[in-house]
Amino acid sequence: MKTLLRLEELLIAIFAFVLFLPLGYAWRWFFLLLLAPDLSMLGYLGGPKLGALTYNLAHHRGLAIVLYLIGLALALPVLQFAGLLLLGHASLDRVFGYGLKYSDSFQNTHLGRIGAQRP
Repeated sequence: MKTLLRLEELLIAIFAFVLFLPLGYAWRWFFLLLLAPDLSMLGYLGGPKLGALTYNLAHHRGLAIVLYLIGLALALPVLQFAGLLLLGHASLDRVFGYGLKYSDSFQNTHLGRIGAQRP
């Protein structure tokens, strides 16, 4: 089941890239900025609660879809790009086992624990 779920996430990331292609940006921008949502981890400098909030906001696929749809409705390719970038990034994170964070620690995610303390 875990393999099937990871494959599904990978397909969502590929789908985000395919939707990105007609936006008119060079394809490499998608890959150059793919890790940009991880800047949200800087919120952890303010503690685990703020860190979880900022991280989860930048990795929430619902927000990604809303940004994309607003960009589509307003004909703003930059918003569409941002939404698709967030969607692709969040899905790839889930492929590698990184989930949304609980507020007690960075390692505690909705997909289980990550890092050295993993049981």
